Order: sequence, then C-alpha cells, then structure tokens
Amino acid sequence: MTTTAPAPARADRSDAPRPRRARVPFKSAIVILLAPFAALFLLFYVLPIGFAIVQSLLVVRREGTFGKAELVFGGLTQYALVFQNEAFWASMLRMLAFGVVQVPVMLGLALIFALLLDSPLLKGKRFFRLAFFVPYAVPGVIAAIMWGSLYSPNLSPFTALTQNVDFLGADLVLWSIANVVTWVYVGYNMLIIYSSLLSIPSDVYEAARLDGAGQFRIAWSIKIPLVRPAIVMTAIFSIIGTLQLLAEPQVFRSFSSAVTSTFTPNMTVYATASIPNANLAAAFSVVLAVTTFVLSFGFMKWMQKKGNA
Repeated sequence: MTTTAPAPARADRSDAPRPRRARVPFKSAIVILLAPFAALFLLFYVLPIGFAIVQSLLVVRREGTFGKAELVFGGLTQYALVFQNEAFWASMLRMLAFGVVQVPVMLGLALIFALLLDSPLLKGKRFFRLAFFVPYAVPGVIAAIMWGSLYSPNLSPFTALTQNVDFLGADLVLWSIANVVTWVYVGYNMLIIYSSLLSIPSDVYEAARLDGAGQFRIAWSIKIPLVRPAIVMTAIFSIIGTLQLLAEPQVFRSFSSAVTSTFTPNMTVYATASIPNANLAAAFSVVLAVTTFVLSFGFMKWMQKKGNA
C-alpha cells in the first residue's frame, strides 16, 4: 500500500516580498514637472526680452557717407530718441484714453452677461452662452474687416446712418475700433467670470434666500464680491491687450485715412522696424513693455489695497 505525500502548501502571495518601486525625490519631481514650462518660458519669453534689450542698446555707425555700417554700443541713445518721439507718446495717450473707456464698458457687459447666465430666471442658457461667446471665435482681423465694411458709407448696408455719421473720421474712428474690440472680447471675459460664479457653493445662496434676499440682492452682495478676483484678472488682461492693440487698427487703415502708421504703440514699433530701424523699434518695445508692466501691476496692487481696506 502506497501513500501519497501531501502537496506542499501554496505560499500566500500576500506574504511574498514585492519589488520596491523606485521613488522620485520630491525636489526632482518638481524639476521634472516644471521643466517643460520653464524651457518654453525661457525660449519664448525671457530670451526675446533679453534680445530686445540688447538690440535697444546698439546704434549703427558708419565711417563716412558710404562707409560700412556696423553696430556698436550706444548706451541710452535709442531711449533718448524714444522720449523725443512725439508720435509714440501720442499713441500711448490715445491707448490710455481707449482703455479708460473701453475696458470698463467691456468688463461691465461681461459681468452682466455672466450674472444673467448664472441667474435661475434666465431661460435658454445654452443658446445665450453660445451667442455671447461666438464673436470671440471670429479672428480679430476678420472682425475688423466686417465692422470696417459696416462703417464704410460705400460698403455698409446701413447707408442712411453711415452717410450722416462719420464712424471712420478722426473724431470717431478710435471708438469704432473700441466697439470691434468690445464685440470680440466680451464673450471671452464673460466665460472667465461665469466660471468663477459656478464655483460659488450653493449653500451661500440658500442662506441668502432664507434671509429674504432676492436675485438682485444676491447678485450685488454675494456674487459680485466673490468673483472680484476674476474681474481683476480680466481687467489686467484687458490693460495688457489695450497697449498691444495692433490687428484692428492695422485693418482700419484700409478704411480710414485717420488711422496712421503710428496710431497705436505697436503700430509705431512695426512701422519703425520696417524702415528698417530695428534698434529704435527694440527701444520702443522695451518702453512699451515696462509701461504695460507698471500699469497692470499697479492696478493689481491698487485693487488689493482697496480690497483689504
């Protein structure tokens, strides 16, 4: 009689040692995650700014009338020419006037539209959300051509209006361009504010309704204060965009003689570089960048102090 030896018990897999995964150190993980952004930031932001600063410090020198041109260090010579250029500073003042009027109007409309979309009283929210945003999907050049045609007495279907009101004249062309910019970017800013409204907890609204607050009171006392960071962010973006305005006025040059080659600061830079005078154009660009930074950063700090007051 033969006996069969009992089979050895199967080892429990849970007791088997598992291979340890190599862990990436915390600091190394930060470097790995930030490396793509840092590379693109350095390549497309820091290096161009540095190159512009270097170019703005150079001047062209020649030996004699027909001597060979060479770039030499000129110090602040180009910047002295910038501060003597009346056309450039006139364009800066023009854009500041543009921003003082256009930016509050645009952000006011964006806030109103966002509040309407967030209101429970509005019907057809999907339609209106799409309708408000569609203009932003239209490229700025196409929008400028479309509106320029509407303003032109010879092309507009509203001749009864355009023949009596000169939208492309020296007095109104700036605000005609402001209308184009507002039409395009209201929907973009509305979506930013509307996204901020959606992040507000519903419990806040419930508590306000229990206290007897209506929709207008909730919007004024709760929604607007809570979306203030989004409004400040859109305002900063708008300030930067105002000083960088180029496409719309460049297109309007074909419709109106009131829009010159130095109508905006960016147009002045472009016209100067086309002469060509790349070094003076670089100095214009640096001054414009510094002015944009000062205005946007100053506005942000002012809003922070106002909010903490």
